[in-house]
Amino acid sequence: MVWSSSNDPAVLFLTTRPSFLPSASNSLTDLFVAGRDGPEGSYSGLPDHNLQVLFLPGTSPYDQLAAVIPIDDDILDRIDALTRLSRAWLQRPPLRDTRMTVEQRRRFRLKLRAADGRMNGATYREIAIAIYGAARIDPEPWKTSPLRDAVIAFVEGGMTLINGGYLHLLRHRRRT
Repeated sequence: MVWSSSNDPAVLFLTTRPSFLPSASNSLTDLFVAGRDGPEGSYSGLPDHNLQVLFLPGTSPYDQLAAVIPIDDDILDRIDALTRLSRAWLQRPPLRDTRMTVEQRRRFRLKLRAADGRMNGATYREIAIAIYGAARIDPEPWKTSPLRDAVIAFVEGGMTLINGGYLHLLRHRRRT
């Protein structure tokens, strides 16, 4: 999936390395996958490192490269992505993208399953059985079950994600 650089702060902007800097080998040249062209440049990626890059106009994977890091509210996300790029360049094992924890990923899947079930006509009880199993649902009185409340929250959360809330997942959560 190719994300717009305006929506995903983990998209790295790559340009030609300034000529006054000493040259450096580009060990990534053969690792970039073909992407697509956009008005802002050419998108590509390093799938083994879960990275997406944007080659700014006039730049190719075969050039001596430099990264451009805009100074804005997303600078920490951008630096995190640059750290993952540096590991690829240094031929070190990839780091996991830390924008979502394992638990957040699990809940994300449950929300989308629940919303999908509801949009296809399933009742909350049917969704609960699909998520938790019939053995856990049947013994409890359904109207007062905490699992019912959880399923309703999953459906509502899934609908929020579908209606554009997924864009928040592209950024690290920050304390205010």
